[in-house]
Amino acid sequence: MSGVQDRVVIVTGAGGGLGRAYARFLAANGALVVVNDLGGARDGSGAGTSMADEVVEEIRAAGGRAVANYDSVADPDGAAAVVNTALSEFGAVHAVISNAGILRDGAFHKMTDDNWDAVLKVHLYGGYHVVRAAWPHMREQKHGRVVVATSTSGLYGNFGQSNYGAAKAGLVGLTNTLAIEGAKYGITANAVAPLAATRMTADIAPREMLDKLDPELVAPAVGYLVSDENHDSGSVFVVGGGLVQRVAIFQNDGVTFTAPPDLSEITARWSEISDMSAAKLGANPV
Repeated sequence: MSGVQDRVVIVTGAGGGLGRAYARFLAANGALVVVNDLGGARDGSGAGTSMADEVVEEIRAAGGRAVANYDSVADPDGAAAVVNTALSEFGAVHAVISNAGILRDGAFHKMTDDNWDAVLKVHLYGGYHVVRAAWPHMREQKHGRVVVATSTSGLYGNFGQSNYGAAKAGLVGLTNTLAIEGAKYGITANAVAPLAATRMTADIAPREMLDKLDPELVAPAVGYLVSDENHDSGSVFVVGGGLVQRVAIFQNDGVTFTAPPDLSEITARWSEISDMSAAKLGANPV
């Protein structure tokens, strides 16, 4: 088997925008796609079946194979139902693209517990729940591909998105560990920070920028990461506007103290501690 031909791929949040682009691209390349979407508004309110159904109809009209699912991945039972849809309809689950998300932006001093919890439940908990439900099947078949949607807001920060940024950064930490634990079972796990014009970004970026950020330009990189040919794992890629680039954590040599330094001693060495001019790719020292 090669590429994504006959591979069963779950795409969450696939009723529009990036998820729709992923689902269509994968189906066009022979994948069997579970199009999951709760069908709610950008802030997570409401629900409906039309968004997922329309994408499935588009795929089938083009000769592809797909099935709709409307469960919420923010709930463990809902995430399990998504995976069960893949198993009952197609007999397996080979890949999960955790793309579902909502926005409830606001400056940190105005952040409410409800808005914090809602965003983390969909992005971070949703990613955890759906991958956790698929994980035993991937381990058993000794093959799996996981791609989570992180964000430049999680990598670098963005005003008004403390909840969203925290969730997206958390997903990077999740994939780092999944890459380690999945290695001996043929499972890869990576994160993609997409730059695309969708309803999530409609009022965040200038129009002239959004016009250059077609979601279709992100889909090929995501398609590669769930393909049989991909063996990269534990990596983060920023993808948008035709650009595909890897980003990574770097570290310098640091300063070693033989005894606990006093405040003046560590202050005197701080410029060395923070200097990244000769930094190298980082690695877990444990």
